[in-house]
Amino acid sequence: MKISGNTILITGGGTGIGEALAHRLHDRDNTVIVAGRRTEALDKAAGGRERIHVLPLDIDDPAQITTFAARVIRDFPETNVLFNNAGIMRFEPDLAHKRDLRDAEAMITTNLLGPLRLSNALVEHLASRPGAAIVNVSSGLGFVPLVAAPTYSATKAALHSYTVSLRAALAGRIEVIEIVPPGVRTELVPGQEHEEQFLALADFADQVLSFLERTPTPAEILVDAVLFLRNAEGEGRFGTTLSTINPQPH
Repeated sequence: MKISGNTILITGGGTGIGEALAHRLHDRDNTVIVAGRRTEALDKAAGGRERIHVLPLDIDDPAQITTFAARVIRDFPETNVLFNNAGIMRFEPDLAHKRDLRDAEAMITTNLLGPLRLSNALVEHLASRPGAAIVNVSSGLGFVPLVAAPTYSATKAALHSYTVSLRAALAGRIEVIEIVPPGVRTELVPGQEHEEQFLALADFADQVLSFLERTPTPAEILVDAVLFLRNAEGEGRFGTTLSTINPQPH
């Protein structure tokens, strides 16, 4: 992926990883469109930067995705890079009893169907643009799940698998990249921004940009902190890693 001269659409661009990457990509001479549900957060992320534009989007609404994609193509025809970054995480602590599945269904809609639908709506346009790329943001938990967040982990595992297929299907037309975050200090769940054992957001964003600047860009962007999860199965330590991140109560 070329690092400058793009027009980049970032979902979930108002906070966290999306906002941090929007700022760094803007500073590397890209036009950036930040999209999300909360316009006040998007406006704050744009912060008066001349080449950051704000577009509202409810990634859960298929009809709105269709309308949104048409607007992007009309108003920002130079768009050549899509970052599928929007995501939600909700804990599901009691799997041993029948429960309300609305949280699980919401995560599937936002974390998996959202990227699939938006990529589908823009794929033909992106393929017509030079330097086209789709960047999907998954999670280290897609490789070793957090038992208290099974659906979140499953959506990220599914997004990883879909990204592998998409990369093969679009080879030679659109570059497909996966960013695999470890635990990062964001507001993904309440209090996560204060978790000292997680990677600082600024450090994570800086490391991601260092990977994006490489030629060729790695198919998977893996900062050091996520290798413990990403490589667990390949290194024959999946079971011990699963136990490590999911300690049993005493």
